Amino acid sequence: MTQCRSCGFGTLDDVLTLGETPLANSLVAADRLDTVEARFPLDVVFCPQCALVQLTISVPPEEMFTEYAYFSSFADTVTENARVLVERLVRERHLAAGHLAMEIASNDGYLLKNYVAAGIDALGIDPARNIARVAIDNGVPTRCDFFGRDLARQLAAEGLLADVLHANNVMAHVPDVNGVVAGIATVLAPGGVAVIETPYVREMVERLEFDTIYHEHLFYYSLSSFDALLRRNGLRAVDVERIPIHGGTLRIFAAEEGTPVSDATTSLLAEEAQLGMTTIDYYRDFVARVDTLCDQLRDFLLGLRRDGKRIAAYGAAAKGATLLNRIGVDATTIDYVADRNVHKQGLYMPGVHIPIVAPEQLLTDLPDYVLLLAWNFADEVMAQQHEYRERGGKFIVPVPEPAIR
Repeated sequence: MTQCRSCGFGTLDDVLTLGETPLANSLVAADRLDTVEARFPLDVVFCPQCALVQLTISVPPEEMFTEYAYFSSFADTVTENARVLVERLVRERHLAAGHLAMEIASNDGYLLKNYVAAGIDALGIDPARNIARVAIDNGVPTRCDFFGRDLARQLAAEGLLADVLHANNVMAHVPDVNGVVAGIATVLAPGGVAVIETPYVREMVERLEFDTIYHEHLFYYSLSSFDALLRRNGLRAVDVERIPIHGGTLRIFAAEEGTPVSDATTSLLAEEAQLGMTTIDYYRDFVARVDTLCDQLRDFLLGLRRDGKRIAAYGAAAKGATLLNRIGVDATTIDYVADRNVHKQGLYMPGVHIPIVAPEQLLTDLPDYVLLLAWNFADEVMAQQHEYRERGGKFIVPVPEPAIR
């Protein structure tokens, strides 16, 4: 890549390289363990023009999203976040029958089902065939397609304009970000709002959340870089909230130009400028800090293994694949990864080939330690696994530094 995917600027600054890695959600079937996995460079750069942090290469979305292993409904924190948000928007925006709620990358209907239950029309859009089928079966009307300018024009021509449009954890994934934002502007009803949640690059840097870097995540946004993207396509960040989900997320409310802008938006933009987040200097020591963390975690795990301790992991998440491949530990160190998602059980983690099992295995085996790969759901996971902890089991939370809980 020679120019910024957002603004087109041609000179980008290096931030971090994680080498060549497999696709983080390309879980491996048992009969394909001897097959060579495709690997792609995982390099991060910064645009000095619009302040957007991004990957240097884009793997075709069809290779990552046509069939997908992540189902939102298996994460209680995600479904509760969605329920509370929908109830709030219905109340504050006086939504009722005749209004339309739309979601891009709507997954299994985890969010839109709350609108359906409230009697409000809903339409999900998701490119993953397997997940779209589940959403439809759950009563959420869903179109199986990639969202962009063309689909947006088609929806608008059909009179499908969104009073509220959600885009949760998708804006990091789409190569044609201008096409998606232009599409959002096209399908928003007059006075409508887009509610966009995306991981906050500030949290990634300050809390060393390097494992949130993988090929599906092309972009790592600040409010500054996201507002520039919105403005380029006729929208504006009119309000913003920082929420804790996924290790630190921006919830951005976008509307047409001319909509009043909140004090929270103005304040956070100023704060980012003061911190230097719009310059490469903010990211200068990120590489060294990541290297130190990875060395500490690897040495800690190998030391436990040498002492005869048994180690498992929890959460066959994409971030877990990045972390395990970066620190270079495999099934000789970690016996298995437990995960509630039945669609992942029986498969293996990409690159390191650690088997994925049901969480009940933890109580059967009682490993001494469990590396919490899904650290963004730490409280939820540890509450679910209270019996394992009561019986002496311990969790290792890897970031921002290895800690036992």
